[in-house]
Formats: sequence, C-alpha cells, structure tokens
Amino acid sequence: MTLVAGVDSSTQACKVVVRDLETGAILREGRARHPGGTEVDPEAWWDALLAAIEAAGGIEGVAAISVAGQQHGMVALDAAGRVVRDALLWNDTRSAGAARELVAELGAEALAERTGSVPVASFTATKLRWLRDHEPEHAARVAAVALPHDWLTWRLLGHGPDAPLGPELARLSTDRSEASGTGYWSPATGEYDREILRAALGHDALLPRVLAPEARAGGTPEGAVVGAGAGDNAAAALGLGAGRGDAVVSIGTSGTAFAVAERPVRDASGTVAGFADATGAYLPLVATLNAARVLDAVAGLLGVDHETLGELALAAAPGAGGLVLHPYFEGERTPNLPEATARLEGMTLAATTRPNLARAAVEGLLCGLADGLDAIRAHGVRAERVLLIGGGAQNPAVARIAAQVLGAPIVVPRPGEYVARGAALQAAWALTGAPPDWPLPIAAEHAPDAQPVIRRQYAGR
Repeated sequence: MTLVAGVDSSTQACKVVVRDLETGAILREGRARHPGGTEVDPEAWWDALLAAIEAAGGIEGVAAISVAGQQHGMVALDAAGRVVRDALLWNDTRSAGAARELVAELGAEALAERTGSVPVASFTATKLRWLRDHEPEHAARVAAVALPHDWLTWRLLGHGPDAPLGPELARLSTDRSEASGTGYWSPATGEYDREILRAALGHDALLPRVLAPEARAGGTPEGAVVGAGAGDNAAAALGLGAGRGDAVVSIGTSGTAFAVAERPVRDASGTVAGFADATGAYLPLVATLNAARVLDAVAGLLGVDHETLGELALAAAPGAGGLVLHPYFEGERTPNLPEATARLEGMTLAATTRPNLARAAVEGLLCGLADGLDAIRAHGVRAERVLLIGGGAQNPAVARIAAQVLGAPIVVPRPGEYVARGAALQAAWALTGAPPDWPLPIAAEHAPDAQPVIRRQYAGR
C-alpha cells in the first residue's frame, strides 16, 4: 500500500490526513491548534505541523506529502532566512488603508488587468505596503517574501536558519493558486509583476518559484516527495473534484463562492478576485463576511439549536411571508459595506413569526452568496452545479433552501477535511504524474427548485 499525506494549515489549526493512494481511504489523521489573533510567529505553524504529524502516527512510510494553507498571509524573511516579524494573516485588516493607496496609485483597471484582482486588505501586497509605511526598519530587512504554505513547504524540505540544509532562500516555492492571491502575480501571464512588488515593499525581493500543479517542490530529508502545495480554497476545489461548470459555495465563519473557469477573470470593480486554481485552470472567487454566524445569531435569538432552526425555516413558505434579513452583522466585504449593520425588514403582524424569522436568516445568507455567484457568472463563467460545503451546509434546511435560491443543482458532500484531501491528492499527483480518481462521498443532492420571490424580495429592499 502506498501512502500519501495532505496538510491543511488553516487559520485555526493544522490537520494532517494520511490516505491510501489507490482508494483515497483515510488511514490516520492528526490535528494541532494554532494561536489566535491576526499576527502569528510562523514557528507556531511549524510546531503545530510537527504535533499534528505526531498525532497522525508520524509520516514514516509516507511516499509523498503536500501542504495547503491559508491564503494571502505575509511571511517576511531576511537574508539569513529568519522571520523579520510575526506574519500578518489574511484577516488582519490594518492594511486596508495601504490597499486604498495602492489602488489609487496604480489604478483599479490596471491592477485587474495586470493581476486579475483589485487588492484588498487580505492580499499580501497590501501587507507589504503597510510594513513599508509603518515599520520601515523591518521592511528594509526583507530579502524574501513567502506565504504560509510556501514557508511550511520550505521547512519540510529541510530548510531554515537552524535547519539541516540551511536557509537557502532560492528553494522557496509556491503554486499558481497562492501566487494569484499576492496581488503581484498574473494568472494570465504566469509572471510576477515586480513593479507592483516594489510599489508595495519599497524594493525588490526574492519571491518563491511558481510550480506547476503536478510539480515536485523537492523531497523531505527522509525521502518523501513534497508536492507544490496550494491555497486553501484551491485545495478544497481539488479535493472535491470540482471541474469546469462546477461552483463551490462554502458556508463557514465567512462565506465563499468560487467556480472553476477556463480563462482568467479580471474584475476592476473588485467584487470578483481572479485567482488561479490547483489544476492549471482558474478560480474566480467572491468572499462574504457573514455566513454561518448568521444562523448562530438567529438561533440564539429564538432560543433554539441549529436543528430546530432548520425545522422552523422549512415550516415557513419561500419568501418568509415578506420578512427579509440583510445579514450584515459584521459589516460586509461583498458588497463592500464595512460599516453596515444587519437589518430586518418587511415586519408585519402576520409575517413576524418564529418560522419566518428562521427562514429569513437562511434566505438572507444564501442570497448574499447567490449575488456572488451571479457576479462570477457575469464574467462568462459557467456555474451549472453547486457543491455546498462548510459547517452551515450540514443543516438540511440550508441545502434545501439553497436549491431554491442558487439556481443550480445542489450537491452536499459528506463532512470532511476537503482542503487536506486536496493536498493529499496533489501529493499523489506529484508522486505518480497523474491525479488519482478518488470517489466523492455524497450526503445529499437537491434538484433546482427556483423560487424567484426570495431573491426578488432581497434585491428590492
């Protein structure tokens, strides 16, 4: 039996899953927590990876391993390979002003044309600009810039200031999906845009080699093949087997909608980020801030658990009797309304019932994601089937109402670590030269059941 391992180094934790290459069956797995906060010493990620590997029974006998990680974060290294300062994560918003400055200087249209995206605070380029302006002494020391998965891959290869193979910065590598989230790499040309990097950091720096999806980053000191790795959304799409015509809607703490596209997408409005995927195609993406926690808030208000919330929602008719919840509890990223608050409208004596409020919560969060899918479709991207994942997707009411809102067949895979699955699949690809065909376990499927009243009400208020 040939073993492969996939790593998901997310914001909250590191997960390691060891699988049988032939069948994809999970043989063992381990997990370790990451520190909280929006800036983290990368050594904590390395410690968590080692702990998760140990919890998974070690990787002795594993033939290949690949790392998927949280996108966008900034790992700044000096010439000796040492971390210059704690890494800023994707959810660190202190660089929002830097994002506005870069857009003002270089132009939204030009940035979208050059990189596929208009940078926001999550992008690496904006964090480098913040570093330049607020910590110039640190910026001046930066010799190389990596993302979280790039740095962990480098460490797996045996590199680092105190590692056996030393701090060979030229061995840093990344993949297309991660490079496309930096704000200074073009999915269309496959090249870094050094002018944007210099505008952000103030000077040039070494950047990781961008590897093809099936490429090997190298090998561990113990001899295991190390794959190229990927960003978390791209790894999830790979793990789900998403192909042309497929969209993925993830309902977690935040919400994302992305679809596999044949051509690069450029959106000067900034609504759609024109990312690359982990197969050689493209992965235009829309993110929302408000997703599963909308259900948490309304379930708490009604004094029920999530199962009962779903039962209440399904007891109400589509459109919730005219009750509409715009769920901007934490502001919103798409649409760009950072100061917005949630609002409940259409309240009448007849409409204001527990079932209608439960249904309005589900419809509201799904309408926000449906708007994101429509923005992606407006660029000519097909979204003919929706793979619904994340904690919120496990509520049967959410999946059934999604079939009424999203305008496509809904497939709900069984709960699983799909980012780690995608990384393991990529490891197998690097090992054998071809991606394995692992069956996708399905929990539920729903045919389209369009109920236009839902989105009409949502858009009309």
